[in-house]
Amino acid sequence: MRLDNIKTDKAFDYGYLLKRIYPYIKPLMFRIFITFILAIPLGLLDGATAFVLKPYIDVVVNGQTFEIWNYTLTRDFLAMWIPPGIVIFAGVQGVLRYLNTYLSDWISLTIANSIKVDLFRKLIYLDSKFYDDNSSGLVISRFLGDPDAASKQLINSIKTLITSFTSALGLVFVLLYNSWELAVVGVIVLVCAFLPMAFLRKKIKQVSNKSTVVGGDITTSFNETYKGNKVISGYNLQEDMYIKVKRLIHETFSLQMSLTKRTGWLSPIMYIIASVGIAFVMLVGNNLIISGKLTTGSFASFITSLLLLYKPVKTIGQDLTNMQSIFVAINRVFELFDFNTRVFDNGKKELNFIPASIEFKDVCFSYNKDKEILHNISFNINHGQTIAIVGNSGGGKSTIVNLLPRFYDINSGEILFDGINIKDFTLTSLRNSISEVFQDNFLFSGTIKDNILIGKKDATNEEIEKVIKASHLDDFIKTLENGINSQIGENGVSLSGGQRQRIAIARAMIKNTPIVVLDEATSALDNKSEKIVQKALDNLMKDKTVFVIAHRLSTIFNADKIIVVENGKIIEQGTHEQLINIPEGKYRNLYNMQFKSQESLIV
Repeated sequence: MRLDNIKTDKAFDYGYLLKRIYPYIKPLMFRIFITFILAIPLGLLDGATAFVLKPYIDVVVNGQTFEIWNYTLTRDFLAMWIPPGIVIFAGVQGVLRYLNTYLSDWISLTIANSIKVDLFRKLIYLDSKFYDDNSSGLVISRFLGDPDAASKQLINSIKTLITSFTSALGLVFVLLYNSWELAVVGVIVLVCAFLPMAFLRKKIKQVSNKSTVVGGDITTSFNETYKGNKVISGYNLQEDMYIKVKRLIHETFSLQMSLTKRTGWLSPIMYIIASVGIAFVMLVGNNLIISGKLTTGSFASFITSLLLLYKPVKTIGQDLTNMQSIFVAINRVFELFDFNTRVFDNGKKELNFIPASIEFKDVCFSYNKDKEILHNISFNINHGQTIAIVGNSGGGKSTIVNLLPRFYDINSGEILFDGINIKDFTLTSLRNSISEVFQDNFLFSGTIKDNILIGKKDATNEEIEKVIKASHLDDFIKTLENGINSQIGENGVSLSGGQRQRIAIARAMIKNTPIVVLDEATSALDNKSEKIVQKALDNLMKDKTVFVIAHRLSTIFNADKIIVVENGKIIEQGTHEQLINIPEGKYRNLYNMQFKSQESLIV
């Protein structure tokens, strides 16, 4: 299932989303509480300057008296202490702002990192079908981008919302303190400023989902450019890639501008509402001043408060918009957690024995519902035997061996180890019993030793030396300055194909499993490299049950059984001698077309 097709429609079920993210928030509740507590005085102090304007203008400028709590403040006292008091308030605000920012960033990053760790655990246990269906760019975007969007800004946005809200409350108090009549106008302005928010929710979700898909496609294109640079150059695909990425970038631009077009009017609308409110306040205020119901200091304090109120109201609007985007991202994160793999680890038995026989019994399989890939596949193999799977490309050969370690689960039929269905074994024990060497083996960045030890982390130096010799790596390693501790680069970029194959073989050897799968392990090599790798493979195959998808005639000659697969069905099976003597047989025809030219090379 593709990630961009997941639809849970929970993006605006805030109770559900908060419940899901609460386990990540719970361990940090004390720090979150302190962060939110600090946000309250941080907001309230915004009204300090506006509050002191009334006594400053009325007493210091106009010479009136000012009483607070039955105490009269003199002109000299206020003239001396109001200016430094404003500076002190600003200093206190600065300290609170720093502490608040540090705490909220620490909390947000901690939550984001915890989610990323858990999502990565989810990712590494998803089955192969998931990776078949989803591009690397989309996976990176969803599993790395969404947690950041979901959690890094969650606490910051709530903190800013609290600060803005308390700032607005403090300023509204100043408005009421100066004139309740004018305050009514201010509150109406405040309410009107929130109304446009109701129209934004669905549009934000739609653009967020589309932007993530397009962003994933862009990341995939960059990955493909990096990994496929030789193909791009060799086939002159530069302009095609350029046009594709340019189109995606323009599509991202269109999506972002679509959101801006629908949300960008918020700021000017709020500005117009505030301007109309201020204009109306000035009209009413003029009458109150003329009638003697309002002092000039009170009016100046009121206008200043109203102007200052515009910022927190605007910020609240922006924060609510951001919160919508954050909840969309939170929903997308938990969509990933709820994404179910098709291969379930429900087995209870441990595969701690060497299977004496392996049987495929009427196995049917399809990657999707539209087309069946394998149909009624049946064969058996005993321990120590080699079975070669041959057939035309696309016939289902690789699919058969991919079912053994349960990279995919079959639709019907059974795969039996000594009569026990492989689904009854734990996935870990099943896969610990199987080693794979593919045509294109992935190597991790690090040293040669690191990659060999993937097969057995606690291997001794003697075991490592033994597999290096058996895999014919020793001569190559002697040429390296740092020997087995040499860095190989990303996916063994500094190595030849044969060297990468031999490291993969050494990795499989040191794992030392009773079952070995070779999926065209030498098909991409030149003759010289193939001969060396084949010797290493011969050592790997000793005393093992081997499934080999072969293009090499010697492997087929030596196989205990050959099965010929065509269009997902086994049409012939037997030894080489049995199959070659079937008149007009498929194997005989395949042998004449693909393998006969190799016969003279077989000793």
